[in-house]
Amino acid sequence: MARTKVIEIEPLTRVEGHGKVSIHLDDNNNVKDARLHIVEFRGFERFIKGRPFWEVPVIVQRLCGICPVSHQLAAAKAMDIIVGAKKLTPTAEKMRRLMNYGQIFQSHVLHFFHLCSPDLLFGFDADPKVRNIFGIIKKMPDLAVQGVMMRKYGQEIIKATSGKKIHGTGAVPGGINKNLSIKERDGFLKDIAKMKEWSLGALALARNYTLEHMEMIQDFAAFNSNHLSLVREDGALDLYHGNLRAIDAEGNAIFNQVDYRNYNDYIMEEVRSWSYNKFPFIKSRGQNDGWYRVGPLSRMNTVDFIDVPESRKAHEEFKALTNGKPNNMSLAYHWARMIEVVYCIEKIEQLLHDPDLQGDDLLVKGDRAEEGIGLVEAPRGTLFHHYRVNEQDQVTYCNLIVSSTNNNEAMNRAVTKVAHDHISGNPTITEGMLNHVEVAVRAYDPCLSCATHALGQMPLTGELYDAEGTLLERKSRTI
Repeated sequence: MARTKVIEIEPLTRVEGHGKVSIHLDDNNNVKDARLHIVEFRGFERFIKGRPFWEVPVIVQRLCGICPVSHQLAAAKAMDIIVGAKKLTPTAEKMRRLMNYGQIFQSHVLHFFHLCSPDLLFGFDADPKVRNIFGIIKKMPDLAVQGVMMRKYGQEIIKATSGKKIHGTGAVPGGINKNLSIKERDGFLKDIAKMKEWSLGALALARNYTLEHMEMIQDFAAFNSNHLSLVREDGALDLYHGNLRAIDAEGNAIFNQVDYRNYNDYIMEEVRSWSYNKFPFIKSRGQNDGWYRVGPLSRMNTVDFIDVPESRKAHEEFKALTNGKPNNMSLAYHWARMIEVVYCIEKIEQLLHDPDLQGDDLLVKGDRAEEGIGLVEAPRGTLFHHYRVNEQDQVTYCNLIVSSTNNNEAMNRAVTKVAHDHISGNPTITEGMLNHVEVAVRAYDPCLSCATHALGQMPLTGELYDAEGTLLERKSRTI
């Protein structure tokens, strides 16, 4: 009987949250299976039940310290429906948009400069003592400072719109609780030119890396997939609001301009025993063919155009690389991510010149509803928040499909492909080979703490052992 050896990469490094990869090998070191495991369980969909609905936009942010704004906004949009706020005031919507652009700007910068750049700049096989953020600081100090200052700018945008850099309170059911002061506006405008310059520089770095390594990138963790995102009604990129569009690997529409409040008619979720992460898929395509990708790469594939100049030109060049067809190369996420950095800073500049941000009309409300669904484009992709609320204002139902959950199947396929391509059959497994697997995961910038959600009943087991290690009693129940 053939034996199976297991290599575990635990924890995954330079990602947000805790996860591991298991690679199963036969006696000849051929890869039999490889999986990405989400090994935390947070339980937010359970313990949010019974809470007053107005607390939800604040509570759900505790899912994550990296992308709390995205959860705040998705939850607030769902609660807008609960309080009957069918259309926000111009000040409220534009403040939320500014908050979202600041969030995506800082998150993309964090990932590119701090987490993935050591692989791109030093090589996947480089000495791990050098292949890290400290190596960047030592060898490229100007680049390291640039990353820090760009992220700081995004965090200050979040503070000005949400009250705090992390876990703020700005977005509330029906609108926003503050506007942007003239002093705050002028402070951001003072640095906007430098932020645009640095953003364009980061875009050039990601673009040039992709083009210079195209032979490798065309094969590394590359595979055909469906893609999903929000798009504006005219097909433009919109990171705050829109309708759902899904396309296949050839660019054909699976569904288009679907009201996201009807997402359950199009998206289904399944669970697997080895992960605390769900596996969503498009119903019409089924479990085997309906999985999809989200995030910067998918957004560049699904949208028709971008409505601001520098990022529009970058998007057109990105699309030209594949002759207008969807780009299915996982490492192209980095280029797509930097196009969005430029897009966000262009949008931030536009909004800073908009006098509506100094308006005083912040809240609206209307006829009460019992169910609310809110979606935004988070840094890592499309984020779903779905709630039901009873007459006592308590949450009775919560379902979250976060960005890294939407990418779950794709990340597992990326891990499997790279393991087969770079580990299978090698008599000696090196650190560099294992880092190739991590590089594939990092391309998606997964937020593993956000992704810990499950469907159905969760087992809770307690075991009692004596001093010799003998099992005395086991109790189990579901939660």
